[in-house]
Amino acid sequence: MGQGRRKDFGEFTAKLEKHIEKLPDYAQKAQEKLQRYIPPSEQGSRPATPAAPRPPRPRPQMPQMPAMPKISQQLTSMTTGQIPVVAEAKAKWARWNEPAAKLERRKRRTSRAMTFWILLTILCGLFAVVAGTGLLKDGQAEVFQAIAASAFTIVFGTFGVRSGLRLRGLNRTVLPAAPAAPPPLPSARSVARAPMERLVESEASLAELLHQLSQPTSLGTMPVSEIAVADARTTAAEAAQALRGLAGRIQAIERGRDSAPERERGALDAAITQLREQLDDGVDGYGGLVAAAGHTVAASSDGMTSSKESLSDATDKLAGLAMALRELS
Repeated sequence: MGQGRRKDFGEFTAKLEKHIEKLPDYAQKAQEKLQRYIPPSEQGSRPATPAAPRPPRPRPQMPQMPAMPKISQQLTSMTTGQIPVVAEAKAKWARWNEPAAKLERRKRRTSRAMTFWILLTILCGLFAVVAGTGLLKDGQAEVFQAIAASAFTIVFGTFGVRSGLRLRGLNRTVLPAAPAAPPPLPSARSVARAPMERLVESEASLAELLHQLSQPTSLGTMPVSEIAVADARTTAAEAAQALRGLAGRIQAIERGRDSAPERERGALDAAITQLREQLDDGVDGYGGLVAAAGHTVAASSDGMTSSKESLSDATDKLAGLAMALRELS
């Protein structure tokens, strides 16, 4: 049942997003219809009143309609996931499905069940004692009541013990570390967006290639040493961090350029162009390491050593490039 509900919620979310994406089209159609029925003369100022001894009765003025382009812009921003209600709902759903939240809910349910079984066990135990000591004074019914109460005490006590053991196991459960969220990309207007998209693709390719190099071949030997793979992975992470720092610097300058006077924007544009070239060179250097790792994976089956040595060379080059980028950013 839980899987069906999650599936239904996913289908409902997908349908809602499709309708939200069509909202700008709906706004455009509404604007066209309004332009048909509302003349421009009635949306603006009233016509001039002719001079007369008795001024005519003023015509009721149509209320000013909101500017449709602004509404379209708002709807377009909604389609990019900026609707407060939808964003809040998604955030709540994500928090609900977190492993820590699920574990906490299981702990609460198990604790409540254990408390319930313990209370029933105590009540049945007291009733069995009362019936066994003859305080009820009902003759043969006392024996039957004492036996039944004792049986229920054992059953409820068993359920309580099982709930306690389950709660103990849940308290000892260690959750796996949550994967780090991917860093956000620059805005679509930034010149650093395209290089960062290339970097993300290169990171995914390099991770897969290094995973292949860390596995033994069909001959039972390692393609390269574990130290070389670890050095390549560490150097790639440092280079990616330095490249993202340089991209952040470009975005900061772009925001300053948009707020600067017109006479100052030329110098800022030149600085952005220079940093963009350095960012492209850095991404190309990262791609060189990816290419070297790919050649090493291809050469691991026939025992070639030249391609295997290229991984170490590319790692050294990228390490030097990462050092230079860190100094820039």
